[in-house]
Amino acid sequence: MRIAVTYENGQIFQHFGRTEQFKLYDVADGKVINEQVVGTNGTGHGALAGFLKNAQVDVLICGGIGGGAQMAMQEAGITLYGGNMGSADEAVKAFLVNDLAQNSNPTCDHHGHGEGHTCGSHSCGNH
Repeated sequence: MRIAVTYENGQIFQHFGRTEQFKLYDVADGKVINEQVVGTNGTGHGALAGFLKNAQVDVLICGGIGGGAQMAMQEAGITLYGGNMGSADEAVKAFLVNDLAQNSNPTCDHHGHGEGHTCGSHSCGNH
C-alpha cells in the first residue's frame, strides 16, 4: 500500500490544489517500510490526481480539498482522508491503527474570496 500526504515542513499542507510536495509512505504488514518526499514539478489542481495515480498511491491524506479534486480521487481509485491537519507522520501512524477521521466534507473553496479566510475548522490563509 502507498499513502500520500500533502506535505510542507513536516505538516499536512492545507490546500490540496496548491501542494508542491507529497510525502509518500510505503506500507507493508501495517508498518511504514519506506518514505520519501516528492515534488509535484509545478503540477496543480486537477492534474494532481493523475500525478498520484502514476505514483501508484492508494490513500491520500490532506487538509482542504475541492469537490472536483475529490471526484478525481474517486475516479482514480484513491481513498481520501481529507480535512486533516498537524504532523504528516502522526497522521499516517493514526491511519495505520484505524484512528484517522475520514471527514465527509473536507471541501475548501479558495475561488472567489481572498486568502486569510477560514474553511470549516481550519485556516487556509497565509500560505
